[in-house]
Amino acid sequence: MAILTKDEAKKIIDKVLSYSKADELSANLTGGRIGNIRYARNAVSTSGEGTNLSLSVTAAFGKRSGTATINEFDDASLEKTVRRAEEIARLAPENPEYMPMLGPQTYLAADPYSQNTANIDPAYRSQATFDSIDPCRKKNLTAAGYMEDTTRFTAIGNTKGLSAYNRETSVEFSITVRTADGTGSGYSTRDVTDVSKLSTKDATEIAMQKAMASTNARALEPGKYTVILEPAALLANVDASLMAAMMNSLDARNAEEGRSFLSKKGGGTRLGEKLFDERVTIYSDPTNAEVPAAAFGGGGGRFGGGGSDGRPQEKVTWIEKGVVKNLSYSRYWADKKGVKAIPPPANFIMAGGTESLADMIKSTEKGILVTRFWYIRAVDPQTLLYTGLTRDGTFYIENGQIKFPVKNFRFNESPIIMLNNLESLGKPVRLAGNLIPPLKIRDFTFTSLSDAV
Repeated sequence: MAILTKDEAKKIIDKVLSYSKADELSANLTGGRIGNIRYARNAVSTSGEGTNLSLSVTAAFGKRSGTATINEFDDASLEKTVRRAEEIARLAPENPEYMPMLGPQTYLAADPYSQNTANIDPAYRSQATFDSIDPCRKKNLTAAGYMEDTTRFTAIGNTKGLSAYNRETSVEFSITVRTADGTGSGYSTRDVTDVSKLSTKDATEIAMQKAMASTNARALEPGKYTVILEPAALLANVDASLMAAMMNSLDARNAEEGRSFLSKKGGGTRLGEKLFDERVTIYSDPTNAEVPAAAFGGGGGRFGGGGSDGRPQEKVTWIEKGVVKNLSYSRYWADKKGVKAIPPPANFIMAGGTESLADMIKSTEKGILVTRFWYIRAVDPQTLLYTGLTRDGTFYIENGQIKFPVKNFRFNESPIIMLNNLESLGKPVRLAGNLIPPLKIRDFTFTSLSDAV
C-alpha cells in the first residue's frame, strides 16, 4: 500500500476533503519504499527495506491554520484527523503571512519515474555490492560504500479544486576505497533515476584508481592555485556544497531584507546584474530527460526544503551569461511585491563545454585536481564565503599531466568569486539530481594543510 496509483490516492484525498468544515482544507498524501545496503572493510554491515504511507491535513479558518498527520486510513481515522486539524486551527493565532490555498493548476508532463528502479530487490542490492567489493578484494584494497534506492509518490488536493500527483524513483551510490596501509584514498559517486544506467563496478574502478594513485602524497605550500574541481567537489549533496549554497541563496525575500549576497546596499536586490563570468548559465527544468523532477513543488523545492503548496515547477533561467535573471518567491512575498510567485528549483542544470576531465587536465600547465570537498561550513553567509577540506584524491598537475598526489588542503572560498575566476567548463554530468560540469578555476584559495587522507 506504500505506493498508491493516482486514482487510489485521489480517492483517499477526496474522502478527506468531504469531511471539511473549515474555510479551506488541504491534504498531502505521501508514501514510498526505501531500500539500502551499506558495507565497510569489504563486508556488508547493514541492509534493509522499509515502507511508509502518511497523510497530512491542513485546515484554515481565515488566517488561522492547523495541521494534523496520520498513517491510518479507515474512514473514522480520516475524519478524526480532519477534526483535529480544524481544532488546532481554531486555537492557533492568526498568521499575518497566510495565503489562501491555490485552485486548479496546469503542470508540465514531468516523469521522474523508472519501473526498473521500482523493481529493485535484495538480490539486486547484493549483486551491486559484490560488483563493488570483489575488484577491491582482488587488488588488496578496502571498500566502504552505500547504496539507497527510493520509490515514492506525492498526491495533493484541497477544497479549492487543486489536485496533483507525482511518482518518482532514484538510486544514490557512493564508494570510498582505501589502500591496505591507509595512505591512499579514492572516492566516486553516482545517482540515477533509472537503475539500468548505474554500474557500481565502473564507479568503484574510478575510486580504486584514485586510491592507488594517491599514496605517498607530498606537501605543497598553501596559497592560490589553478584548480580543476570535479563535480563531486562542487555538489556532493544538496545540503553542504558550494553550488548548493549559491542556489539556496537565490531567494528574493532574503535579498530584499539584506540577508543575501544578492542584497544591494541601501535596499533592493542585484537582480539583473552581471555577477558571474559570462559563460555561467544555470536553469531548472523538471522535464529534462537526464535529471527529471516533480512537476509541482513550491514549499521549498529540492534546494529550499519544506513541503509543497502545489505551485507548478517550470523551466526557469536563474543565471544567464553571468546575469542574475530570476529569484524564487514565496506566495506571500510575491503577492506583497506584485510579482509572479516562482518556486525554488526542483533541479538545476549548469551549462558547460564539451571537454572531458582528461581534456581539462591536458590543457593545464600547473594546477591541482580536486576529487571532492567535505566538512564544508559557512564563514560569511552574505558573501557566501565557505571553508572545507579536500579529500579522497588530490593531485598536482604539471604540463598537462598528473605528476603526484598532494596532501589535503583546507580552503576558504566563495562560489561567487569562484564563478568569476573561470578558466574553462567541462561536459556536464549528473550529480545529486542535477547536471553540473567540472570547472577549471584560477586563484582558488587554499589556506592550510591537512594530515587527513
